Amino acid sequence: MNKVPMTVAGEQRLREELNQLKGVERPRVINAIAEAREHGDLKENAEYHAAREQQGFIEGRIQEIESKLSASQVIDVTRMPRTGKVIFGVTVELINLDNDEEVRYQIVGEDEADIKAGKVSVTSPIARALIGKEEGDVVGVRTPRGDVEYEISSVEHL
Repeated sequence: MNKVPMTVAGEQRLREELNQLKGVERPRVINAIAEAREHGDLKENAEYHAAREQQGFIEGRIQEIESKLSASQVIDVTRMPRTGKVIFGVTVELINLDNDEEVRYQIVGEDEADIKAGKVSVTSPIARALIGKEEGDVVGVRTPRGDVEYEISSVEHL
């Protein structure tokens, strides 16, 4: 199985969700199923069917998280030497050379990506273009709106 890169914060969020599902959601649904069974005929019991459906979703999500965690390779960028090179986990400040607009992105695992929060997936076009480059380098990125050139102004290990 291929290792999936993940930040320390990303792993922590998955573990918290897993604990919530196993410790709170799963017991709640089991109780809802037991309560619905007490109401009698299961064929026409909407509460029972809804609880069973929710149980299936919860069990599927638990399996998915456990699988991701078992395949994860947690990378703590704060413990790595600061070379000015763009690697997984760093926060990069870029200057758009067309309009001098500054943007900041952290390069994270696929499950952690959230463009509104400034987190881009390591498999995204911008991250793939940046990986291995250094502060001061100019990088061309192919976007849906056309090619954009960025200058890497800083690389931070946060």
